[in-house]
Amino acid sequence: MYKHVIRPILFRFNPETAHNMTMSALTMMDRIPFASAIVRMLYKKKTPTLAREVFGINFPNPVGLAGGLDKNGEHYNDLANFGFGFVEIGSLTPKPQDGNPKPRLFRLPADKAIINRMGINNKGVKHAVEQLKKVKPEVIVAANISKNATSINEDAAKDYETSFALMYDFVDMFVVNVSCPNVVGLTNLQDITFLSEIVDRLLDLRMYYDQYRPILLKVSPDLSRQQLDEIIDYCMRSGIDGIVAGNTTRSRDGLTNTDPQKIESIGNGGLSGAPIFQKNLELVRYISGKSGGKLPVIGVGGIMSPEQAKQMLDAGASLVEIYSGFIYEGPSLVKKINKYLENTARSGSAIK
Repeated sequence: MYKHVIRPILFRFNPETAHNMTMSALTMMDRIPFASAIVRMLYKKKTPTLAREVFGINFPNPVGLAGGLDKNGEHYNDLANFGFGFVEIGSLTPKPQDGNPKPRLFRLPADKAIINRMGINNKGVKHAVEQLKKVKPEVIVAANISKNATSINEDAAKDYETSFALMYDFVDMFVVNVSCPNVVGLTNLQDITFLSEIVDRLLDLRMYYDQYRPILLKVSPDLSRQQLDEIIDYCMRSGIDGIVAGNTTRSRDGLTNTDPQKIESIGNGGLSGAPIFQKNLELVRYISGKSGGKLPVIGVGGIMSPEQAKQMLDAGASLVEIYSGFIYEGPSLVKKINKYLENTARSGSAIK
């Protein structure tokens, strides 16, 4: 039904309008008796054999929703009804920000891809905290935090520290986003000098809380091997809990079915979807190998099928996340992945 009815309707609208329509539909469902229960019945599959402990957290299944869909932490429970084992909200910044000028979100259906230069538009971390206070999470929630676009890199650590402190008591773990290509200068924070200042302050701050919240670092697939090696070495030494690999890419490699003139007319922005799967798969494999499997990895980027989710896990990921696959393949993808992983595990093909 999604591919033949719902998706064609949504794809008649520009991507950002379609996104807002979808979020509004989730809000409306909350007001319709039994609607959420019906969604859970259709899409949520209990898979106790897939439960796992990662970062000291017990995940009911390994499939999460990547950051960017629930930008403001307003729909984590609604989205959990589709079967996700965890939901990443954000990116969130200390102050609200409008993001980049429109248009800033583009579909490339022939390649099952998306280009975005949203610029981390969000209502600010305080708004998300109010949502989390108002609606108790029924799913594991990861807060993706970043700096405001107006904050210079030399002051970036203060932004991360502010969001971290405000969110700490309301989420289960953190994803430190220093790799979004759509905010000027943000990817420069992956330089080990900036990065260590940001993360060291968060690690120090965490010591003052009674509850332990894992801190993960979200890295770009565009990093050189030297940069990546420095980050892996730092993560291993500092005590950071894991890596999310990876973010969107500035590269346009893999776009083989879309008119090059259309791609050129879109301009800059981060590419996500099917074309980046292989690149991010290799990123996961490299991090896992370089760290000797000691640094947990969440594999994300271009997962469009259950088989690709398993490939990510086999490459060394402890968990996976989807986003573009949710848009192109529909909400049933989560259930399909979990069912496939469960069946392959039963047949003797180990799931890591």
